[in-house]
Amino acid sequence: MSIMVRGETRLKGEVEISSSKNAILPILAASLLTEGKVILKKVPLIEDVKVINCLLKELGVNIKENGNIITIDGNIINIHPPYELVKKIRASFLLMAPILATRGEVRVSLPGGCAIGNRPIDLHLKGFKALGAELTLAGGDIIAKAKKLRGNHIYLDFPSVGATENIMMAASLASGTTYIENAALEPEIVDLANFINAMGGKINGAGTNIIRIEGVKKLKGTEYTSIPDRIEAGTFMLAAAATRGDVIINNVIPEHVKAVTAKLMESGAQVEEGENKIRVQGKEKINPVYIKTLPYPGFPTDMQAQFMAYLSLAQGSSIVTESVFENRFMHVPELVRMGASIRIEGRTAVIKGVQELNGTEVTATDLRAGAALLIAGMMARGITKVSNSYHIDRGYENIVDKFARLGADIKRE
Repeated sequence: MSIMVRGETRLKGEVEISSSKNAILPILAASLLTEGKVILKKVPLIEDVKVINCLLKELGVNIKENGNIITIDGNIINIHPPYELVKKIRASFLLMAPILATRGEVRVSLPGGCAIGNRPIDLHLKGFKALGAELTLAGGDIIAKAKKLRGNHIYLDFPSVGATENIMMAASLASGTTYIENAALEPEIVDLANFINAMGGKINGAGTNIIRIEGVKKLKGTEYTSIPDRIEAGTFMLAAAATRGDVIINNVIPEHVKAVTAKLMESGAQVEEGENKIRVQGKEKINPVYIKTLPYPGFPTDMQAQFMAYLSLAQGSSIVTESVFENRFMHVPELVRMGASIRIEGRTAVIKGVQELNGTEVTATDLRAGAALLIAGMMARGITKVSNSYHIDRGYENIVDKFARLGADIKRE
């Protein structure tokens, strides 16, 4: 499957941001912590959600899908999610905590996902072990057993989002109190804590570097709507600026995209914030900027590729340093094929602005790289064909339709 983009069209209008991919996936996993009925609203219809839903069904849970509403009900029967599905998505490893906490045993294969670098699970396992689980490795599978998880003090060597989420879920049903120190600060962590608390959990401090979880005996069902997707919002912000457009992005929490807003304004774009919307107006001149990716609230690694596409037409040289993942420049050769001038030096990319990009055939190597190539295609002369668009659909809901409604000349092939 490919997406065709004809460039040199200015985006104009309004776009509605979907619920967060990176929030809804752990929330879907956390729904396994209760035998009660969980109703999730405004769930984004993306490929990663489809995979997680298939995994939940394989575990024996009843799932009813009605548009953007998902109802989850029933007990976990199978404690070993199938490898064929697990290998498709990294978030599958988030199933480990709720299965372990409710069934006392879980067997999970090493997870898949985008090949953007080394993403070890050692901090997840460190957390489970601290909570009293016995861990063994058998044929590529990790087996964890615990008659009863017990609260503990856990220090994370790195503020890993996935590890924070997995430990938080497991600790919510453990006996006693758990403290996660050097916890991840991302808004998606806060959203997961709010969801677990809506089920009767007792989590405090989410969004700070110390999270306190007082374990409860049982969680109940609930209804919940996740936060807006800050990376989708950032992607449309970049697309508006890159096409010299004028776009109002609705259903966004401006605080969540502060780092993107700051760099866009530094580049010369005009950004106006409302209560739950942002207006971005691109300018003819793009100023070069320096970017270093960092854990939240720093500049998000998930926006690095999109910004690099934008900076390809800056008047001067920009520098992008990737400090989170060591293999997240796979989009660079594709941008170079379109005429960009980018030089890689270790974890740093030097982008020398050029006069124009030219449409050609390129390949989406991962989710955010795919979004970057769509933005580059909108900036370029001629037609750009982005193949491997499955990666894009993993994390963006109706992205082609949303861009088309803003005036982009874009279609699926």
